[in-house]
Amino acid sequence: MIFLKNISPQDSTDKELLVAYKETGDMNILSQLYQRYMDLVFGVCLKYFKDGERCKDAVMDIFNELHTKLRIHEVDNFRGWLHVLARNYCLMQLRSPRNFKTTEFNSHLMYSEQNTHLNGDILEKEENFKKLEQCIDTLAHDQKRAVVLFYLENKCYNEIAEITGYEWNKVRSYIQNGKRNLKICMENKKQNI
Repeated sequence: MIFLKNISPQDSTDKELLVAYKETGDMNILSQLYQRYMDLVFGVCLKYFKDGERCKDAVMDIFNELHTKLRIHEVDNFRGWLHVLARNYCLMQLRSPRNFKTTEFNSHLMYSEQNTHLNGDILEKEENFKKLEQCIDTLAHDQKRAVVLFYLENKCYNEIAEITGYEWNKVRSYIQNGKRNLKICMENKKQNI
């Protein structure tokens, strides 16, 4: 295997492994990087599928998608990007026609109006996630980076300061202002409906 600066895969950062993979196309490098986050991918899939066997298949399918998607996309934060990729994969699988069950309509059954809106709630949540992703993209670079690290990657202020090089007070400010800007953006999107 060829690694940048002759660093072993265990000592390499995600970014170094990504660069090495893009330069060489070596699937072993991609495998090494993916193995770090297989539990994360499995957890995301389990949240949506609630079936361990289906999740194992999904983890493998997502790995198979990686080698083409990484050649297309420029990835700065592999963990966050992979989380979104796994979530989108699961949502697409759930939307596929083979997951919709049909039943014969029986006019003698009575329906409660409360139950008819369950799928609507799921679709509304999915739509809100899309709007949130769009709003995150509108944040200033520093705010976006701090918000993603804090909320999506569960990093604390000290870890974010260490990763980004920002002062601790700046990290707090970026997160608070980013959160406020996200709230304003989401409210504007609701009003535009």
